[in-house]
Amino acid sequence: MENKPRLLMIVSRFPYPLEKGDKLRAYYQIRELSRYFSIQLIALSEIPVSKEQIQKLEFFCEEVHVLKNSRLSTILNTAFMFLGKNPFQVGYFFSLKAKSRINLLLKQKKPDYIYCQLVRTSEYVKNYHLCPKTIDYMDTLSKGMERRAEKSKGLRKWFFSEEAKRLKAYERVIFDYFEERTIISEQDRAFIAHTEREKIHLIQNGIDPTFFEKSTTSKTHDLVFVGNLSYAPNVEAVHYISNSILPKLPGKTCLISGATPHHSIIKLIQQNSQIELQGWIDDIREAYSRGSIFIAPMLIGTGMQNKLLEAMALGIPCITTTLANNAIRAKEYEEILVANSPEEFAQHVLDLIENESLYNRLAINASEFVKKNYSWEDSTFKLSKIIRGES
Repeated sequence: MENKPRLLMIVSRFPYPLEKGDKLRAYYQIRELSRYFSIQLIALSEIPVSKEQIQKLEFFCEEVHVLKNSRLSTILNTAFMFLGKNPFQVGYFFSLKAKSRINLLLKQKKPDYIYCQLVRTSEYVKNYHLCPKTIDYMDTLSKGMERRAEKSKGLRKWFFSEEAKRLKAYERVIFDYFEERTIISEQDRAFIAHTEREKIHLIQNGIDPTFFEKSTTSKTHDLVFVGNLSYAPNVEAVHYISNSILPKLPGKTCLISGATPHHSIIKLIQQNSQIELQGWIDDIREAYSRGSIFIAPMLIGTGMQNKLLEAMALGIPCITTTLANNAIRAKEYEEILVANSPEEFAQHVLDLIENESLYNRLAINASEFVKKNYSWEDSTFKLSKIIRGES
């Protein structure tokens, strides 16, 4: 058996099923990193994880450790953050019990390298100095909170503003505890408030090759939106589609598909006959393929929208905002359409419906763009070199 270096990887959620962006990124990175490292996976979780789900990761890992955190513990740890300066979500994902277990695993396994996904997990190993450590900021969480604060009122506005301030300071401080740092896009790196932020390596997401396979699913809707429907930026996007875009497109329909729909989405869709709600399905490609056009009016949030990459890979023309396309860097009118108002979104939809040449050009070019630029194999090979201090 090949003697691979030992990598201890810590994630804030169990990386399966793949209904959230951080879980998707973790899963594919684990799959590819297993080529270069013997992986000890530590996954925090506040919900039960099934044996079948664990088996999905055991195929790539030497060992999988799920550290269960009770609901009461998360509430108390989050509340305790009010007494200090750390971000509330760092408290939410921290527990002394998990810390003790991780310390024990560090002594037993003696890893050659440590890789932490998101600053939420950094408290567990920030003071461990017996091997090199890499932190994946992934997104600039502080900027996401700032954008949520801008669209909130009252107590929620205060909370998001306070969390944004704490995260911004924490993202700056935690930089110096790790030998290497990664992030998903140039746009996110620019928001890290550290004087040496250019040292943060860019590690973008990729696309599973199955998304380039031809779909046999029939088109049932003019538009489609797919995503984790409890995630604030996606909830905001669904409301924008329903309240601002579809009224300008009478007779047009939209499929909304994704896991754990927020109660406001369920209520909204009950009142809008132009929208169909479909929960999470195992092969999410079927949901994408039921729509003729993928629409993603992302107004808040950070990071890279894999939903756009997946739709583009499937050959579905996409319309999104400047905010989302800044991370992807697709060419307007060649690989993607960009809109920043309800009127622009509606006009682009009509243009794609009425202009077959434009529709086909975007469908072909978008798929080729993703195939050329977004590979889990390539991005994770780069990550493996960063973890080893070779890049």
